[in-house]
Amino acid sequence: MPFNEEAEVVREFWRLMATNDFHSVAAVLAPEFVLEWPQSKERIRGAERFARMNHEYPAHGRWEFIVNRIVAGELEAVSDVSVTDGVQTGRAISFFTFARGEISRIVEFWPEPFAAPANRAHLVEVMP
Repeated sequence: MPFNEEAEVVREFWRLMATNDFHSVAAVLAPEFVLEWPQSKERIRGAERFARMNHEYPAHGRWEFIVNRIVAGELEAVSDVSVTDGVQTGRAISFFTFARGEISRIVEFWPEPFAAPANRAHLVEVMP
């Protein structure tokens, strides 16, 4: 796979996710696809379980995805994506591994926002 083709596959992954037809995402997933969430110690194997998990996840509306950044190298990429269903919001940092031009593995982190400590208020500016 030529350099930066990985970034295009990740863009296509998020474009397909935004359709909310989670079965369509299988188009960019390798047969041996695995998703891992280290924070909750969960692993999802295969495109079918991945689609079902996303479809069954409690939502208040359609999921929307804003790709903030993609960094890609040979056979790996990372994305920073904001996610919302109109009520719930989150930010996912996803590490992608590729095999034969398809996504074979994602290791994903969903960090929780937190208030900035007061002891450094004199050194920082608050971001919107």
